[in-house]
Amino acid sequence: MPQDSDDEPAAVLLEKIRTEKEKLVKEKKIKRIKQLPPIEDDEIPYEVPDSWVLCRLSEIIQISSGDFLPSHNMAKDGSIPVFGGNGITGYHDQYNVKEPTLVIGRVGFYCGSVHITPELAWITDNAFSTYFSKSHIDLKFLYWLLKGTDLSIRDNSTAQPVISGRKIYPIIVGLPPFQEQKRIVAKVDQLMALCDELEARQQKKQESRLHLNSAALDRLLTAHEPDEFAHHWHRICDNFDLLYGAPETVGELRKAILQLAVQGKLVRQDSNDEPAAVLLEKIRAEKERLVKEKKIKVAKALLPIKGDEWPYELPKEWKLVRLGELVESMTNGIYKPSKYYSDNGIAYFRMYNIQRGKINYLNLKRMLLEDDEIERYRLVSGDLLVNRVNSRELVGKAGVINLFEESLIFESKNIRVRFIICEELPEYINILFQTREVREVFEGDAKQTCGQASISQPQVAGIITPLPPLNEQKRIVAKVDQLMALCDELEVKIEQSQTDGEKLMEAVVGEMIGA
Repeated sequence: MPQDSDDEPAAVLLEKIRTEKEKLVKEKKIKRIKQLPPIEDDEIPYEVPDSWVLCRLSEIIQISSGDFLPSHNMAKDGSIPVFGGNGITGYHDQYNVKEPTLVIGRVGFYCGSVHITPELAWITDNAFSTYFSKSHIDLKFLYWLLKGTDLSIRDNSTAQPVISGRKIYPIIVGLPPFQEQKRIVAKVDQLMALCDELEARQQKKQESRLHLNSAALDRLLTAHEPDEFAHHWHRICDNFDLLYGAPETVGELRKAILQLAVQGKLVRQDSNDEPAAVLLEKIRAEKERLVKEKKIKVAKALLPIKGDEWPYELPKEWKLVRLGELVESMTNGIYKPSKYYSDNGIAYFRMYNIQRGKINYLNLKRMLLEDDEIERYRLVSGDLLVNRVNSRELVGKAGVINLFEESLIFESKNIRVRFIICEELPEYINILFQTREVREVFEGDAKQTCGQASISQPQVAGIITPLPPLNEQKRIVAKVDQLMALCDELEVKIEQSQTDGEKLMEAVVGEMIGA
């Protein structure tokens, strides 16, 4: 706001505040707080107009903790808001302030947050109520002043963040004349209302984009004929910039790519490919040989697949099977007490080493093992590692082990799935594990214990698997890798565009402030 030479200077205002505080201290209405040293030149945080004054917060506010009120003592049918460390935490039938009061969060992650209570409210001991001279400082201005000041920057470095008067009183702020405070409040309110309107428009635009994207991908996924599929794909291509201008829509595109891959719609079918039925017979024959040679055990019989268990029609050369029919063995990882952890041990994978369908080989932990344990839990190229225990949203996430030189094993929260055919099948199954159908199975059937979900080997073996010919699996994996890389590039471009927009906004605001 422009300064007005007719305004009473803030230096005079500050002197009046000091006089008023001294009078209240003598009348024992407020306590005297320790006087802080004058502001040194090297402490000045920013320049202020001539009519303003720089002062410490101790000169214009005084804080005191609210009253203890545990949640079980709050009145369930109360209408009086209770303010804690980050605003309203509940309601009560009593109050300890009876006028709009400035509240500062004292304890917790959001300590330093600032709120204004309604006329009647209860302020708990997790917050401070703020006293100031209402005849010389506008309530709303003080609210915006403290909102724009990082009060928590001086919080204690403890497990539970907390601030105190000793921490915030020394903070230096700029105080304008009283009339200018009112003009600032009016302008800030006007600009914040404009920001609210812009955010609402942006939210509506984003919701429309997500809706359009969802509808376009749904038509693509439910197309039955090649011409229909091509039509919907071209519509997406023609409107790509409109549909995919936000990270959320790229995420939906990734999901659609995975769905198309296991529906047989992502790559062309080739009549020269050996049908999946022949591949399946080869797998069965190999399993029988391994059983006869006592290299693997006879697997438990799997339930037959019902007609409505897979929602999509598959290409004629594909086969619908349960995952267990393709598997040589499944093994839960090893558990060892912490005394076996050692930098001299064997590196092992934890559930945290599986991220976004990939194996992360960084920051591996190590444990001491016997030779027979290493051999039993050794991972080889082509093994699919599946989270057996995790949150409900992440249980069942998987990644394929690639060739490596060092012996690596896996811990008890993972399942190792080893396939009879290990060409592209593990990578294709990993794609399947990221699709909506399989994620819903894992999230829905997972057993919940002590805040974590878990799945079993039989649940993994029972996953319905649309099996393409082996050569088509190779084409699918290659195409998915190519398209996911393009999605990565698209997300980087979107992020860069957002960063450029933020830099532009900072520059504009900087020019405004400079002006």
